[in-house]
Amino acid sequence: MAISTITSDRSQPDRSESKPFLRWVGGKTWLARSFASHFNVKIKGRYYEPFLGSGALFFQINPKLAHLSDANNDLIETYKAVRDVPSEVISTLRTYRNTEDFYYELRGSAPEGSTEKAARFIFLNRTSYNGIYRVNLKGVYNVPYGGVGKTFLDSSAILNASETLKNITITCQDFNSAVSQASFDDFVFLDPPYTVSHNKNGFIKYNEKLFSLDDQYRLAQSIRSLMDRDVKFVMTNANHEAIEDIFSFIPAKKPLSRSSLVGGKCAKRGRTTELLFTNIDMGDA
Repeated sequence: MAISTITSDRSQPDRSESKPFLRWVGGKTWLARSFASHFNVKIKGRYYEPFLGSGALFFQINPKLAHLSDANNDLIETYKAVRDVPSEVISTLRTYRNTEDFYYELRGSAPEGSTEKAARFIFLNRTSYNGIYRVNLKGVYNVPYGGVGKTFLDSSAILNASETLKNITITCQDFNSAVSQASFDDFVFLDPPYTVSHNKNGFIKYNEKLFSLDDQYRLAQSIRSLMDRDVKFVMTNANHEAIEDIFSFIPAKKPLSRSSLVGGKCAKRGRTTELLFTNIDMGDA
């Protein structure tokens, strides 16, 4: 089996300590830990991740050059603040307290400063129910409190993330625009939003508010363009027949099983399967 570690040319003194500072539904920490066992690729150019979320794979690979992006402006502004002024974000978080009353008080606030916005985002993310990011039709964050016993401030994670993010390009933009400049030596990781219940019949209806079928078709066109430019990519997506059909042109596909970490009160948490698509030779992995 000719599979070796994904590498970059970056000097990485703190790589073992760099990790996501956010919780994220659909985050790929579980995949990042075993990513090198599936692929044989060296990133000679730029690493692209246009559906950033918690950035688990980025922090695992720690590439020298990267373009990180997401359509969620609050998320992107948080990353920029952590990159640029981590100590200020930490200082603000130290004034917070993990109580239900404070959670709802902060959730109902609208700070104007970038540091305060980032601290608010991190606190709500770390103490919300299941780490879900959800807004109502007015764009107001409305996830209930779920932080009993949870630690919301990990100073070392923020400081190490800041070091890893130094000199990294971080933008708020649509995925199609974000990867439009990717070229031959670059690598693109695509992890579009999809429901944790994606194996069920509710996949399509649920995702109309997250990442619709039209968005999936747009993503397919972006991937065709990447393939035309010989750009190496990996995409994770829902294990659903509609997804298999839309992306049937991709040369390699593999189901990956993981633990289901999110569910409602009546949901059963067990194993779930996602599909991994790529134009990289996976050999016998």
